[in-house]
Amino acid sequence: MSRKFNFFKEALKNYKTSGTVTPSSRFLANELLEPVNFSDTKLIVELGPGNGAITKHILKKIKPNTHLVCFEINDSFYKELQKIAHPQLTVLNVSAEDIEEEIHKLGFKQADYVVSSLPLTIIPKEISSTILKASYKILKQKGYFTQFQYSLSYYGKLKEIFGNNVSLSFELLNFPPAFIYKCAKK
Repeated sequence: MSRKFNFFKEALKNYKTSGTVTPSSRFLANELLEPVNFSDTKLIVELGPGNGAITKHILKKIKPNTHLVCFEINDSFYKELQKIAHPQLTVLNVSAEDIEEEIHKLGFKQADYVVSSLPLTIIPKEISSTILKASYKILKQKGYFTQFQYSLSYYGKLKEIFGNNVSLSFELLNFPPAFIYKCAKK
């Protein structure tokens, strides 16, 4: 069976944790990663990587001194991500709520970037709020949190956390088209 069909089947079965039925396009990945300065990055954290569409884009661009840590709670996607053999990749079958504790266990104090594909609009508000606050806390100064969504419903919440340091773009070349939030910690 093709990887796209497997993604579709798993996404339909677990829509409440995947939030989509198609993998992210390369155009969406490029827009989501636009703020990332790959040349001097130590740690990138990816939340909700699914089958690894964006993960693979990150791994193509990272330098030898960079580590990528992915948080994926869907067991099937977690198993799929473990098949990506890359020495700079750590995949955790842990909720993004535990981001701070988990990166500390791995020996990191802060992340340079947090890249999120989490379906925030369908995650319970208390959990999504915890995830966003924890992501802000572990980001270094001048770090970025990037998030894509299919609606503008989280714009206000992100502005509560990141203040006026939230910019918005739209990627038409994705199915479905998506909004990309780029949030700087300043």
